[in-house]
Amino acid sequence: MNRMRKLNLFTVSNVDELAWPETPRQMSMDTMALEFFTDFVMKEPLVIDKNLGAEHARAVMIKTHVRLKLVVNSDKQFVGIISAEDLSDEKITLAAMKRGVSRSDLEVKDLMTRKQDLLAMSIEEVEFSTIGDVINFLKDNHQQHCLVIDHDRHRIRGIFSASDISRKLRLPININDQSSFYKVFAAVS
Repeated sequence: MNRMRKLNLFTVSNVDELAWPETPRQMSMDTMALEFFTDFVMKEPLVIDKNLGAEHARAVMIKTHVRLKLVVNSDKQFVGIISAEDLSDEKITLAAMKRGVSRSDLEVKDLMTRKQDLLAMSIEEVEFSTIGDVINFLKDNHQQHCLVIDHDRHRIRGIFSASDISRKLRLPININDQSSFYKVFAAVS
């Protein structure tokens, strides 16, 4: 049985200094893209079950401040993506009307972008790219996020997020249209 440890609080009134890295990292547009990449080998992907109710999924994403989740089936296999935009009140209502069902009958799979409708960057290219290359790609394609695949292992390796990049660079990155993956790549293909 795990026993919880009691923690204490201490006053900070006599503390004047902040801890800083001994060698601060200077990141720029020339920094290698991998420094900004959310690598699912190192960090667990944010996933949601395809059969979860759409309204419940929306509430979860709002509560956790997440704008995009990878959709998985019951075997944890990747089947698509769902964004906060896909789960907006308006889109849930429109999908329910179109299908002739109540809002509560809709599931994530009814609103997600299926993997067949997605394209992604390749880890093999990302390994040799700078973050400036990635930012230009995101801007050119009006994307807030972009998946990265590992062709050799046939898996989604990770993701780039414009907001994460902006935070690390301490620069605003303005992506004009927060369009879905499908809209962008439908125009490309």
